[in-house]
Amino acid sequence: MSDVLLSVEGLAATYNHAIRAVSDVSFAVRRGEIVAVLGANGAGKSTTLQAISALLPARRGQVAAGRIIFDGREIVSASPAKLVRAGIVPVLEDRHCFPSLTVEENLITGAIGRGAKSRAIRSDLDEVYELFPRLKRHRRSVSGLTSGGEQQMTAIGRALMSHPRLLVLDEPSMGLAPLVVEGIFRALKQLNSERGLSILVAEQNSTVALRFADHAVVLESGRSALSGASTELRSRDDIKTLYLGGSPQIDVAEKPLIHAVVTV
Repeated sequence: MSDVLLSVEGLAATYNHAIRAVSDVSFAVRRGEIVAVLGANGAGKSTTLQAISALLPARRGQVAAGRIIFDGREIVSASPAKLVRAGIVPVLEDRHCFPSLTVEENLITGAIGRGAKSRAIRSDLDEVYELFPRLKRHRRSVSGLTSGGEQQMTAIGRALMSHPRLLVLDEPSMGLAPLVVEGIFRALKQLNSERGLSILVAEQNSTVALRFADHAVVLESGRSALSGASTELRSRDDIKTLYLGGSPQIDVAEKPLIHAVVTV
């Protein structure tokens, strides 16, 4: 069995069959690693993740060229539901919780697609609450009235209830305070370390992403401009200037507590 779980080869994508958003993106995610997709606004990060999750058609987008292979199978023509059942579970930008449902009801929706029984659902809820203790305290709160950080935790927890093999996150730090971002990335690293969960995350905050990811690919104008081990890319002073539009990166110094998010 190959150690490559996901392979993206020469991906090109358009919107309305006319607007080219991605021209040539290639990278791989190996089993049990975290890979970050970095780039400035408009670089093609979200389009790439939507193509992998089969969500482009919902936004009038199309894969125009290239291959996307998951666990040895071509998935370009697969439906989103089929991919979720296969183990590719996305967490969309802007969180997209069901605002009128409680936190716990949102989490439970993630288990419905796999036909989980009540005992299994309760066990999974306990694991999510252990990872994000704040959600347990607010489990009966209406999601639309919780904070942005709590909504992001809810969205991630809901995805975990689907038992993903590859968790795909689009800009999880967007609009959140630095300490909340730190806690969320620490929780993701904990999932990766303890469960071997493979994670693909698109981020504009290269500082925090490179600190927690194993490998990264930098997109520029819809193309793969640079890739490599995160430790190597962190040492390059030109990453921010050349590929991220010189945008400031906000980060919090590394802390020993795995649940830093609890203190926010």
